[in-house]
Amino acid sequence: MLGKAHIIAHDFVGDPLYKIRRLILRTEVAREAQPGQFVHVQVAKGMDPLLRRPISIADIQREAQEITLLYRIKGKGTEILSEAKVGEELSLMGPLGHGFTLPARGELILVAGGIGVFPLLPLAKAAQEKNLDVSLYWGGENKGFFTSSGLDLWQEARIPVFLSSMDGSIGEKGNVLDLLKKQVGSRLNHGEGATQAAQSEVLSVAVCGPQVMTQVVSDYFLQKGAAVEVSLEERMGCAVGACLGCVCTLKDKVSGRIYRGKVCKDGPVFKGEEVLWDYEG
Repeated sequence: MLGKAHIIAHDFVGDPLYKIRRLILRTEVAREAQPGQFVHVQVAKGMDPLLRRPISIADIQREAQEITLLYRIKGKGTEILSEAKVGEELSLMGPLGHGFTLPARGELILVAGGIGVFPLLPLAKAAQEKNLDVSLYWGGENKGFFTSSGLDLWQEARIPVFLSSMDGSIGEKGNVLDLLKKQVGSRLNHGEGATQAAQSEVLSVAVCGPQVMTQVVSDYFLQKGAAVEVSLEERMGCAVGACLGCVCTLKDKVSGRIYRGKVCKDGPVFKGEEVLWDYEG
């Protein structure tokens, strides 16, 4: 879907030092958007930069026909986008991509590294609506980062949040895998006598963040027999699968066939066991 979006709000989240902006748009995308999908935003009115920017959908308000985008200013495109004013319109493509699968029952653990938390809130809210047991484990730099990356949105939604910071200024000191092992690991180890099939029916995991973190967390939970989905972050050109600019290596678990997938169209969400992280064939 290609259309116009009306800017309702556009401001910094927390301390401007962290360069994280909140953009609320009134758009028909809100009618169809699903957790884990993204939009492709035209950031410039002219030809420079030519390419749109992919931004994950951080909240969906269907009745108001509004979506929220959270993004960090880190280049020319997002710098230009940050100058867009309330009342103006933006050109959007979306909703795009394959999103998360909402489990039918059981517990859903969300794991985020840094700004990888942005696409997880819609999934958490959808899980709440189905009365699933949902919680977030989130690793980041320090207290200032969390308060400037939407921590209050999770608190307002009353979703249990467990934090790990590298400097120990909030939550547990260390990385998010350390936090998971401490908070969740003993419980999973206690149930290791159960079959993997039975375990996967009661525990689902969704992960988004830097690749190294996403890989180790995915591997950790797959070894515990959980059903794991990962949202991959890649640079994109067309965002519709034509330019092959965001390929990843996947393996079909039934046939064993190894093939090149497109993060924009086949993803950005994939099953954890599908992704071949370091494939060099």
